[in-house]
Amino acid sequence: MKPTLLILAAGMGSRYGGLKQVEPVGPHGETILEYSIFDAIRAGFGKVVFVIRKSFADEFKARFEGKLDGKIAVEYVYQELDKLPEGYALPEGREKPWGTGHAILMAKDVIREPFAAINADDFYGAGAFSAIASFFQQEVSKKTYAMVGYLLKNTLSEFGTVSRGICQTDEAGNLVEITERHQIARNNGSIYFEDEQGQPVKVDDSTPVSMNFWGFAPSIFNHLETLFRAFLDEKMQQPKSEFYIPSVVFELIQTGQIQSKVLRADSPWFGVTYPEDKAYVVSQIRKLTAEGVYPEKLW
Repeated sequence: MKPTLLILAAGMGSRYGGLKQVEPVGPHGETILEYSIFDAIRAGFGKVVFVIRKSFADEFKARFEGKLDGKIAVEYVYQELDKLPEGYALPEGREKPWGTGHAILMAKDVIREPFAAINADDFYGAGAFSAIASFFQQEVSKKTYAMVGYLLKNTLSEFGTVSRGICQTDEAGNLVEITERHQIARNNGSIYFEDEQGQPVKVDDSTPVSMNFWGFAPSIFNHLETLFRAFLDEKMQQPKSEFYIPSVVFELIQTGQIQSKVLRADSPWFGVTYPEDKAYVVSQIRKLTAEGVYPEKLW
């Protein structure tokens, strides 16, 4: 059974503004996520599922109408604030989406096979899709998931600070811990993040970080349902609380329910955190196109 690509596209991008999932970056107006779909098709994926919101569904679908026909099966699912388990009601004043864990949970009725979950607005590179496809062929199981890791130094922005999931691994390459760090930037040649007290903490350039590229078995959905209920019981009334997928994976590792391999991507990552990042992304895609990694026209 071919794996599925789940693209998390419901977040609007708070810092960037606008619908950055459909911002053109390729030579013929292609979006970043079209390059992800292209790489997934080449790596043997058979279906793509978009997690979007109904408020921009028409604009989003218009980008892909007809483009992917005959190339890969396409489905859409919707992440809405009021999509909560039975017995839970949306708290008054809640405006923030429930987070990446909730977004993945929206796809439980349309995915029955191993799947990769990615952000819509990150460029992961062909090597990442090859690595996860090999993992699906050889290692994935109910209790064995994977994450594609990138070197921290390759995931910074020149135009501001970033947040990253800093990873610790054991000798076997399994994920031991993932810690979300904020305000990460290079300063005087070294990389620092800010701790809870607002103090700078130095971190190694080659530290593996998560860019939210995960490989799961369908068993993740049962875990998500259980843990989302626990999250709501504890944090539902906090208007900014989010149910993040890295926190879910870490909890499952800590409780011995799963292990997660950390795969190393031999391809570059880049993304649009700030509007100024776009020019760099466009130039990098132009370079990869000139090198023959991608055709001039994707479709």
